[in-house]
Amino acid sequence: MPKNSKLKSILIIGSGPIVIGQACEFDYSGSQSLRSLKEDGIETILINSNPATIMTDPSMADHVYLLPLNTKSIIKILKEHPQIDAVLPTMGGQTALNLCIEADEKGIWKDFGVELIGVDINAINITEDREQFRELMEKIGVGMAPQATATSFLKGKEIAQEFGFPLCIRSSFTLGGAGAAIVYEEEDFDKLLRRGLEISPIHEVMIDKAMMGWKEYELELLRDKNDNVVIICSIENMDPMGIHTGDSITVAPAMTLSDRTYQKMRDMAIKMMRSIGDFEGGCNVQFAVSPDEKEEIIAIEINPRVSRSSALASKATGYPIAKIATKLAIGYTLDELDNQITKSTSALFEPTLDYVIVKIPRWNFDKFEGSDRTLGLQMKAVGEVMGIGRSFQEALHKATQSLEIKRNGLGADGKGYSDYNQIIDKLTHASWDRVFVIYDAIAMGIPLSQIYDITKIDMWYLKQYEELFQLEKEISTYTIDTLDKDLLLEAKQKGYGDRQIAHMLGCLESQVYNKRDEFNIQRVFKLVDTCAAEFTAKTPYYYSTFENVVETASGEVYTHNESVVSDKKKIVVLGSGPNRIGQGIEFDYCCVHGVLAAAECGYETIMINCNPETVSTDFDTADKLYFEPVFWEHIYDIIRHEKPEGVIVQLGGQTALKLAEKLTKYGIKIIGTSFESLDLAEDRGSFSTLLKEHNIPYPEFGVAENADEALELADQLDFPILVRPSYVLGGQGMKIVINKEELVEHVVDLLRKIPNNKLLLDHYLDGAIEAEADAICDADGNVYIIGIMEHIEPCGVHSGDSNATLPAFNLGDLVMQQIIDHTHTIAKALNTVGLINIQFAIKNDIVYIIEANPRASRTVPFIAKAYKEPYVNYATKVMLGEKKVTDFDFKPQLDGYAIKQPVFSFNKFPNVDKRLGPEMKSTGESILFIDSLKDDEFYDLYSRRKMYLSK
Repeated sequence: MPKNSKLKSILIIGSGPIVIGQACEFDYSGSQSLRSLKEDGIETILINSNPATIMTDPSMADHVYLLPLNTKSIIKILKEHPQIDAVLPTMGGQTALNLCIEADEKGIWKDFGVELIGVDINAINITEDREQFRELMEKIGVGMAPQATATSFLKGKEIAQEFGFPLCIRSSFTLGGAGAAIVYEEEDFDKLLRRGLEISPIHEVMIDKAMMGWKEYELELLRDKNDNVVIICSIENMDPMGIHTGDSITVAPAMTLSDRTYQKMRDMAIKMMRSIGDFEGGCNVQFAVSPDEKEEIIAIEINPRVSRSSALASKATGYPIAKIATKLAIGYTLDELDNQITKSTSALFEPTLDYVIVKIPRWNFDKFEGSDRTLGLQMKAVGEVMGIGRSFQEALHKATQSLEIKRNGLGADGKGYSDYNQIIDKLTHASWDRVFVIYDAIAMGIPLSQIYDITKIDMWYLKQYEELFQLEKEISTYTIDTLDKDLLLEAKQKGYGDRQIAHMLGCLESQVYNKRDEFNIQRVFKLVDTCAAEFTAKTPYYYSTFENVVETASGEVYTHNESVVSDKKKIVVLGSGPNRIGQGIEFDYCCVHGVLAAAECGYETIMINCNPETVSTDFDTADKLYFEPVFWEHIYDIIRHEKPEGVIVQLGGQTALKLAEKLTKYGIKIIGTSFESLDLAEDRGSFSTLLKEHNIPYPEFGVAENADEALELADQLDFPILVRPSYVLGGQGMKIVINKEELVEHVVDLLRKIPNNKLLLDHYLDGAIEAEADAICDADGNVYIIGIMEHIEPCGVHSGDSNATLPAFNLGDLVMQQIIDHTHTIAKALNTVGLINIQFAIKNDIVYIIEANPRASRTVPFIAKAYKEPYVNYATKVMLGEKKVTDFDFKPQLDGYAIKQPVFSFNKFPNVDKRLGPEMKSTGESILFIDSLKDDEFYDLYSRRKMYLSK
């Protein structure tokens, strides 16, 4: 039992829909927390409005409430569950904390006798109210940048006059740096001050002297009721102050701090945590350090909750911060808890890393035309990746290979910049691809001292880059036949991919792979064990690296591989890589369910993924976790090592799907729908031919591979025309064009961005209703439709941006029957085994097919939550051939309607066109349950359905 035996029932507040600044790292924390409470036999009640996440799965909490995150919902839950003893608000990011404060101010917790655990209100108020925080830091002798609070426009002007420029403006009580800005020029100040005051819920900003160019660090702390404090991880931002930590490339452990300064920083962090209140749990502290030999430290902020970096720190160290923070909140002390990885040592220890972690954010600026792409105090990234290596260079390469932006790593892929002015501009105005541009600058011969003066990125990092470039230059003087073993091994140890080495040598990737085989340069797998191999670890959490061979006294030659292969039947599940618009947390939900279902069928499960924010990369979700890029070379080496029965690709979105062709080519079995069928559905032309053969209506179409062919087609099709590239995600590049001029412009632009693509041009069905169906199909052709949804917005708004209603609300029997018939026919014609999603346009009672995706779709988690059925579990068992569709007893339960509501992060891009079209722009979603179509909220959505449509 927990040490506080009074706690029998606990309410956890989730973080709601994914927005920029608050993503699935809080679902990871919340999921860990729920599991942690369950271990202690505590009843868990969860409120979270996000249907896409594993956190809101019925298996996670005893009672899951998919309700809006407001005090009205809190009161409803507390009335239904008078047994709730306490609330834990520290797992749901800023959203949960803000809701907790509001409920406290309204006296709700007091009225229902609910205790607040894991944090106290005073601690939140002190850390969020920048004026109070500054006063407290002064009192305890912790330095801060010169700063002052403004609650009015006039006061802000006075402060600016006193401090001079550049200045930082930060809004109180906001998320992901919303409302924050660096002001270099006086003429920009008024506008940015006004905005900062408006965005803060209490209309307060802190104005501080900008510490531009100072180095930035974060420490993750845990404290128990006996005041034991441990520092779990030190994180260094490669980017200096002035760029939000969520948009910075970060490195763990800290690389460029002297030990003396690090010890001083630790002491300051512990003093700060103890000073803000008497609570047990997690805390994140951020510091700035002067970039000179003095290494002067100032505090930036402290967050008395599990933070975005806590997920990263948990994955980086193997120490599950949210899980342990939850145990501390219910009264355990650190010395009473086990280290979750070794199982033989205590949790009262600080992890030691014998490897390096690099996190790189993932941006989606292409979805926000006209957006300001420079990085600053306001977070703009939609996801992140993490690379683990034995050196900074290897980890940096693995992280860049994980981004999925058509780069093979740093340099050596022919895609670098070669224009001097462009490079200088991208370095000066911190660009999203600066991580690559630094390499290009060195390749061009720009001196390191100049790069340092512009970027203020520590010289140590720049020298690491320079070493990489020198190695590329050296290898480029060889051919595949003359390259020696030591040089090839060095390139692999520094993270260069086979593709990059092939580029340097002017040969094929496969030749480099064969050369590695010939030299016996094999990837080896190492454990993430929290203790630098000092104790034996029980947890199978691996990363790959390359080692020199060791020769024993007896003459035995070997490399040390810590991943022991069992003789069980194995299944590999490919994850979906970094979150981005069009491919988000819903695929993490699918991957987790796929792993659990495969385990239920008796397989050893192996997860490959590189996203630190997710539950799929938790070290105890699958039997074995390989934290590696979802990048061909890495996957192939793992598969060769493990020899699985097959690989599941249809749960990891487009990322996993894109690897199906290579897997098939190399004779690796794809579990479920075959590559041929996946390819047939993706290739717009072939798919339309299949529809024709089965007499299924589709909008008139043609396939073009250049602008001339597109113009010819336009004469046959009639405008408006919808232009769609093949093999893309989230409607990328889709556009409705209304004349030949627009058509040519868009086709040329598309083919420049996606060379050799087949473009599908089809006649846009103006004014059509859009609907979609998800279904499960087995190898015998049995089909079960799990849900048919009707979109409230008209056809032309991307399905991910539409309000989708389950079940359909306005389609007659004739139309519904056509949808059912077409779904059955297409699922069978594509030889689907597993999940399929089909999208329809309905005009004049005729159902046309827009597209079919024989894989898990964005909507599957939503349907599973709405109908309370584990569809991904069923579909995985069908893919594995363990069950047929007819073996399941489907009993969907839904009174009324469920509406999937998209959530946008436009506030991060104030100048962007907010109208919606065929390209997806939403970052997340929430679920709304209504009893009938007379509900005010439905009426409001329906009345506004056409206002956002753009071409």
